Amino acid sequence: MRTLLRRGVALLTGLLCVAVLTPAAARADNPIVQTVYTADPAALVHNGRVYLYTGHDEDGSTYFTMKEWRVYSSADMVNWTDHGVPMNLATFSWASADAWAGQTVYRNGRFYWYVPVKNRATGRMAIGVAVSDSPTGPFRDAIGRPLVENGEIDPHAFVDDTGQAYLYWGNPNLWYVRLNADMTSFSGSPTQIPLTTAGFGTRSGNTSRPTLYEEAPWVYKRNGTYYNIFAAECCSEFIGYSTAPGPTGPWTYRGTIMPRQGGSFTNHPAIIDFNGGSYFFYHNGALPGGGGFTRSVAVEKFSYRADGTIPTINMTTAGAPQVGTLNPYVRQEAETIAWSVGVETEPSSEGGMNVGWIEHGDHIKVKGVAFGAGATSFTARVASASAGGRIEVRLGSATGAVVGTCTVGATGGWQTWTTVTCPVSGATGTQDVFLRFAGGSGYLLNVNWWQFR
Repeated sequence: MRTLLRRGVALLTGLLCVAVLTPAAARADNPIVQTVYTADPAALVHNGRVYLYTGHDEDGSTYFTMKEWRVYSSADMVNWTDHGVPMNLATFSWASADAWAGQTVYRNGRFYWYVPVKNRATGRMAIGVAVSDSPTGPFRDAIGRPLVENGEIDPHAFVDDTGQAYLYWGNPNLWYVRLNADMTSFSGSPTQIPLTTAGFGTRSGNTSRPTLYEEAPWVYKRNGTYYNIFAAECCSEFIGYSTAPGPTGPWTYRGTIMPRQGGSFTNHPAIIDFNGGSYFFYHNGALPGGGGFTRSVAVEKFSYRADGTIPTINMTTAGAPQVGTLNPYVRQEAETIAWSVGVETEPSSEGGMNVGWIEHGDHIKVKGVAFGAGATSFTARVASASAGGRIEVRLGSATGAVVGTCTVGATGGWQTWTTVTCPVSGATGTQDVFLRFAGGSGYLLNVNWWQFR
């Protein structure tokens, strides 16, 4: 990671340096995001895409210093599009700090994002709810005050197939309320779920907290059984789970999903089904400079056993396999990335995000690009306030065969955009494409989108 000063603004970001990456790491797809530190994944499937909602650990943090939330999405589980920051602490006028682990659900044509933040008036952690008409935001505070507040964290909403919605949260306890159909109010009072050793396992050496349950509940239903996935027994945490015949219990502890692994002393689970497969999201400290306060979200594909139990899932650098391929003949956002080295993203003046802070030797990997019979040209939307540089289109690796090179000159500003096109030869079949950037010293150019023809 590096601290950058650009355009008169000091920016701290999670950025990979080429020098600290080995070739093997560059071929990995986990963690999902390399441009910033991300934590506390919450995944949502909507209209053929997976939307990933995360927190953002600040660079160099020695605490859970978090000021905003971020959104990414993918249609293939490997190439993830950065949608930026649709919500931050300022979204909640009553919040003072701690943009911690939240979760988003879709209902009634809208998206509801439940998050824990510190209430300025009380100094306690409270649960807020934001709403948007789009899965990528922007989100606004739905009610202008805490939805519920008892000093505990990690909300998770679940809409049962009966139509009844529930909100779960808690550390050190586990609570739920029955949400009303509006998803922004609830009936009755918060109810505490009994944390029994039969329901949540036995913690060793801690009489004040006898069960394994720590935090981060993730509740869902599969084949008539309710699952509660949770972070267990800090510190360091592993991921355990329990099952029940109903959404509020009684729970039976079933064992470990992910053992204690990785460079973070916390973990945070999410499970979804997508395109016929099951996926487990988590976080670790795998990026350079990573650790317990500088975490990164990753994903693994898994299969349930025949009896519905969940196997042990280990952290990998390979990540999930690609679902399908990527079409290079339609416009692709430059911030759609399987792996990157040295670049960052930022809001673009043309809407959405763009890739920037590009220096000589930086690159972006896009996985499983289906060229078919072959491409003849490469077009990119670019900007440069410097002398510019080159975009080398390479196949297979950052040092692979060059099939095209586009030269980018000065455009007069980092957000002054123009389009460049260069010929391409030899890009056939399905390939991993690497956009490698070359040129002089300092920052070279920005890229907003690209397309082959």
